[in-house]
Amino acid sequence: MTRAAIIGNIQRGLQRAALPADQKGMLLDRVQKHPRHLIPVRAPADRAGRVKLFCAYVEKEFGTTAMLASYADVPAAVTKYLAGYNVAPALVAAPHPALQDIDFGVAPLLQVRFGVSASSDAVSLQHAFAGIAETGTLMLPSGPASPTSNNLLPDDAIVVLPASRITGCYEEAFNMLRMEAPVWPRNIMLVTGPSRSADVEQTLELGAHGPRRLHVLIIDAA
Repeated sequence: MTRAAIIGNIQRGLQRAALPADQKGMLLDRVQKHPRHLIPVRAPADRAGRVKLFCAYVEKEFGTTAMLASYADVPAAVTKYLAGYNVAPALVAAPHPALQDIDFGVAPLLQVRFGVSASSDAVSLQHAFAGIAETGTLMLPSGPASPTSNNLLPDDAIVVLPASRITGCYEEAFNMLRMEAPVWPRNIMLVTGPSRSADVEQTLELGAHGPRRLHVLIIDAA
């Protein structure tokens, strides 16, 4: 069934005709301008304040964070994190340019494969498009450099995030995406902490629909 046919069925069900030209123009204008509603003042204006608030919310939602001076510190930080949980030092990394530029050879025990995750991959390394300070949320758009399955299949998700890309609110993150994405992504994941559910007897279960642990590496210099 075509989009026009689906919309036609909805209009008939609601007993509505096609929108008048003035109403249609108003709606199109609204979609193009992306007006903002009232935004609560939750995130500080300065970068250091946004980073601090972002980390606080990630940790409140059962995730962990680490501050790194540069991308060169990622291999050691990943190795340390995995050793802390007694997880084998092997991972699948998204083919993001910033991750591919990292010299993982400085951590000889760490086995890194670039590509799309499989069910056998226990750990993934992703690069976030943005972080949102007001809720400690990661924005992870899909694309060739950021496969969605890498966010869902592994038990441990490690995400690299430049401090400069931590916005105060959701609206700022979406504005960045509109300006920088050549094509609007098919999927945009908004991730706040590891996957969890309390559907059964209100008992919290981590890893219900995705990774049971989330670790964010924040690149302070970027």
